[in-house]
Amino acid sequence: MQIFRNLDEVPQDFGATVLSVGNFDGVHCAHRSVLEHIVQRAKELGAKSMAVTFDPHPTRILRPDKTPKLLTPLTEKLRLLAETGLDATLVLPFDRDLSLTKPRDFAEQILCNRLHAREVHEGANFHFGHKAEGNVEKLGEFGREAGFTVKIYPEMVIQGQPVSSSNIRQLLREGEVSKARHLLGRVFTITAPPGRGRGYGHKYTVPTINLAQHDEMVPANGVYITRAKIDSHVFDSVTNVGNRPTFGEDSFAIETHLLNFYEIDVTADTTVELAFLKWLRPEMKWPDVDALRAQIAKDVRRARRYFHLQQTLAKQPA
Repeated sequence: MQIFRNLDEVPQDFGATVLSVGNFDGVHCAHRSVLEHIVQRAKELGAKSMAVTFDPHPTRILRPDKTPKLLTPLTEKLRLLAETGLDATLVLPFDRDLSLTKPRDFAEQILCNRLHAREVHEGANFHFGHKAEGNVEKLGEFGREAGFTVKIYPEMVIQGQPVSSSNIRQLLREGEVSKARHLLGRVFTITAPPGRGRGYGHKYTVPTINLAQHDEMVPANGVYITRAKIDSHVFDSVTNVGNRPTFGEDSFAIETHLLNFYEIDVTADTTVELAFLKWLRPEMKWPDVDALRAQIAKDVRRARRYFHLQQTLAKQPA
């Protein structure tokens, strides 16, 4: 997939496009459904398939006090977009100037004149342009004038839950990682370098690794069954997200206990990808370290049963 960081990087001879405009945070099931249709339609029309997204997220410029935590930072979002088979993604730098672009100008000058759109595919709640005054009805009107068609997709619902980035964030804020997984179409993960902990895991419990500060979306404070990928090494794990209140003064951390641990080299270039598989329990303050150690042993037993069951199911014939 080609990545263009601004309009000027799109070659003049790039050709006609079938595209979708959006933030695509999470690249969830509804996003992928639209993008898969785009890829297919572009092949049928002899055009290029393209996603048009923004960096930073528009709310970080327009409403910085209400900026959502991202499900997928830009690097991860681009990786997931590439998996859909798109020919290209255009990352438009979002600034005040772009925010002041009128909907008609966006459709005519960017979608039509610069990107040579033949079809534009959007969800029914799509809004664009200055003050989000543009909607799919206006986009269709502009398209008829400019020479592109608009395909509108109804809201996707899975297991009674609307598929949207905001709804997935809410589920994660509630610790509902399993429900979020259904809407994402994959396990929710975060990626960060390892951080320095306070040594409690090694001293009192089992081998652990802490993640460095992660400023984007994390699930609610609590204990989760997870899988940790440390560079090329994969460990079953149990992760505590929270403030570790048993040890006194609150200190937020994402601390992962590695179950099938073996010695590995951890360097400044190491990356940790943590996949949240199942919520176990809320974070609690225990009366002493022995009580905490006993609870961690219970958490570990539950996690081992979970992984054993997954392995058993995986071995069964289809």
